[in-house]
Amino acid sequence: MLLEKINTGTNLRLGIILGSTRKGRFGETVAKWFEEIARQDNRFETDLIDLSEFSLPWDMSKDMDSDLSLFSDKIAETDTFVVITPEYNHGYPAYLKLAIDSLHEEWSAKPLGFVSYGGSSGGLRAVEQLRNVFAELRMTTIRDCVSFHWAHARFHNGRPTEEFRYASSAEKLLNELYWWGNVLKQARMNFPGSVLRS
Repeated sequence: MLLEKINTGTNLRLGIILGSTRKGRFGETVAKWFEEIARQDNRFETDLIDLSEFSLPWDMSKDMDSDLSLFSDKIAETDTFVVITPEYNHGYPAYLKLAIDSLHEEWSAKPLGFVSYGGSSGGLRAVEQLRNVFAELRMTTIRDCVSFHWAHARFHNGRPTEEFRYASSAEKLLNELYWWGNVLKQARMNFPGSVLRS
């Protein structure tokens, strides 16, 4: 059971998951901008979780060295999440799916939001698919997200060219995430494991 890993401090732990591991990925630019916005919000203790820093096993049937235990602990100890995802061929990155599927209970009864980027769709097709995946893990996804359409053209020197607009969307996302984070954190503390046993 994961009760001992629930953060009981006043602030919520926010994990910003950088879902792309490609060389030269634009996701780092998006993630660093959002991380800066989140760190200005003193309701959260923010941690950037870069999937490229974890070596997760592709074949779960084999006993092999990996960072799975480290990744498991980091997810279990985190209250809320934001996934930074691109859209690859109308979907989301394969390594992000591997990271999601590598764990189960660690995700349960926690909220998460999305910051997406891509071409004409702004990564929203990837987000729609991820909502279904995370729902199966008993997570609550935030309705509103931050989406960068034609993302490369939306940034200059690491910052959005219409920063006020995107920062306002990020603030709205963080407000909803904080509300859901507190609700679900209390539920996990008062009814540990009840969702997992259903």
